Amino acid sequence: MNQEFVPNSQRRLLLIALLSWLSMLGFDFVLHAGLLAKLYLHESPFLLPPTESFKRIPLGYLSFLLLTVLLLWLLTRLKLVGWRAGFGFGLKLGAFIWGAFVLGLFSISTADVGLLLAWFFGQTSELAIAGAVTGAGLAGERLPRLFAKVLAFILILVIVTVVLQSLGLAPAARP
Repeated sequence: MNQEFVPNSQRRLLLIALLSWLSMLGFDFVLHAGLLAKLYLHESPFLLPPTESFKRIPLGYLSFLLLTVLLLWLLTRLKLVGWRAGFGFGLKLGAFIWGAFVLGLFSISTADVGLLLAWFFGQTSELAIAGAVTGAGLAGERLPRLFAKVLAFILILVIVTVVLQSLGLAPAARP
C-alpha cells in the first residue's frame, strides 16, 4: 500500500524523533542486558570494565539520538512513509553504518569477532525499529497511538530481559 507523505510540523517531527529514540533505547536494553550480556562478562583489552561502561551509557544513548535525527532527516527528505518503508530503510541504513563501523573496528582493535557480529545485527535492528516508528509517524499515525505502541514495545522488552535474567539465560547486573 502506497502512503502519501504527510507534511509535519516541527513539533510533530520532534515527537516522532523522541518516540523513535525511545524505541531504540528499549531494544538496546534487551540487547545488552539480556541477549548479549554474557559477552560482557569476560575481561577484554577492548572493553572497559563494567563500572566504567555503565557511567558512559548516556554517551551511547546520545549517539542513538544522533542516528535517530539522521534517520528522520533522510526519511523526510526522501519522502518515505509508513512503517514498512521506514523499517526497510532503517534496516539498510543500519547495515551500512554498522557494517562499516564493525569492519573498521575489526581492522584496528582487539574486539572479538562474535561481539562485533552481535553488535552489527543488534544495532542494525535498532535502526530498523526506529525506522518503523519514524515511518509510521511520517505517514500521519496519531502520536498518542504511536506512543502507546512504543511504550508497550518497551515494556515487553523489559519483561523479556527480566525473564532472561531470572532464568539464568542472561547474567543479572551486579553492583
